[in-house]
Amino acid sequence: MESDFIETSSIEAAISFLQNQRLIIIEVKPFEEVEAITLNEFLSQILAFLNKIKNQEIVLFTKQLAVLIQAKVPLVQSLRVMARQVGNPRFAGIINSVASDVDAGMILSRALSKYPKVFSNFYVQMIRSGEISGRLEETLTYLSDYISRQFLLNSKARGAMIYPAFIVAAFFAVGIVMLIWVIPNLTAILAESGQKLPFTTRLLIGSSSFVRKWGWLIAAILIPLGYFIWHSIKKSVEWRYAFDEFKIRFPIFGELLKKIYLTRFSETLSTLTSSGIAISQSLEITADVVGNAVYKRIILEANESVRRGGNISSVFGKYPEVLPMVTQMISIGEQTGKLDSILKQVSVFFTEEVNRAFDNLVNLIEPILIVVLGIGVGILVAAILLPIYNLVNAF
Repeated sequence: MESDFIETSSIEAAISFLQNQRLIIIEVKPFEEVEAITLNEFLSQILAFLNKIKNQEIVLFTKQLAVLIQAKVPLVQSLRVMARQVGNPRFAGIINSVASDVDAGMILSRALSKYPKVFSNFYVQMIRSGEISGRLEETLTYLSDYISRQFLLNSKARGAMIYPAFIVAAFFAVGIVMLIWVIPNLTAILAESGQKLPFTTRLLIGSSSFVRKWGWLIAAILIPLGYFIWHSIKKSVEWRYAFDEFKIRFPIFGELLKKIYLTRFSETLSTLTSSGIAISQSLEITADVVGNAVYKRIILEANESVRRGGNISSVFGKYPEVLPMVTQMISIGEQTGKLDSILKQVSVFFTEEVNRAFDNLVNLIEPILIVVLGIGVGILVAAILLPIYNLVNAF
């Protein structure tokens, strides 16, 4: 008998994870840290954060491991080779530990499952299916391609937001600098002239005075409030669900996010079912992978329907978050017995849709930002230069 701990969202998720590993569960209880964190533990956490294992590293590891296995290099030796090649010392240590477990007689999927923060349940189950079918090298190759596609999808989503976020942040930063340091000097000059100031200039001076007087208080309120909201979203199921629901209902971006989540759902479920994993277990894993609490709840409800003898499409049809086309295609797949191939077609279709949508979104955002920022800069310049121009003319 052995004891260990894993990190999951709930006790139910922990039980489901352990059952998937074919383990006999004696007791499951939440882990509570009762002792204060030591300096060594704190430094270890910082080191772990700095040595965070990236998706690219997992992709490269998976691809190279597939090549080594195809070359008939023994699994333990392949893992040792990979441990020497990876540049991340934390990842190298994990691979060495996996190699030691495999060398001691443990199957690869079980050894990988000891590191759920690095190798997801989806990853572990795919490896397990490859071990059972005797097609581990093919499974590893497909896994690396799958992770690459998902990483590219996520990168495009982040990339589409980085440019406008940077421009807006830079504009606000310049505005704050002007309100705190530039405008006060201008105010002193204009006050001596005694001239009547335009409304925009008076508004700018008033804003500068307010920011200089109360800016520290606003920052003191907003920073803790922002941290509280971020922490609540991260830790609370209700907050997370509300935030995820807000994201998919947000104008323009919401529809794009829906397609991203549906792409992830369809490709993941297709991959799992085509690998021979039972539909119920595939849905459980997909719910964890989809990345949105709203879709996770819908998928888990569909899983309950499947367990009771129902189907997926009947549940999906009740929710507007699932596009009608997806529901119809799944229904066809269920009726024809070709659900995995239908889902693959859905994922390919939505991947193309998402790529087009990203391109269109970037092309739309750039001119809108230019116009909005141009108006903002124009108002700012007019508010500063107009009274100076009037002052010069007065002399």
